Amino acid sequence: MNCEECTEFLHDYLAGDLPDKQQRIFEGHLSLCPQCVIYLESYRKTLALGALVAEEPAEPIPEGLVRAILAARAS
Repeated sequence: MNCEECTEFLHDYLAGDLPDKQQRIFEGHLSLCPQCVIYLESYRKTLALGALVAEEPAEPIPEGLVRAILAARAS
């Protein structure tokens, strides 16, 4: 497995969906490639941040703020 192929398996690996053989190959590549380990950790953090962004805000966003943002974007 090369680095490019490794990236194709990131999502399934983190979800625990890789078949045993592919997981062993993937982990074997990680054991030899520190760059892919760094990339995997970055990918993991990106998914975690995306989950945070997807959550509903704790408090409603004031209507005036929403209007101001939309007005600024229209300019």
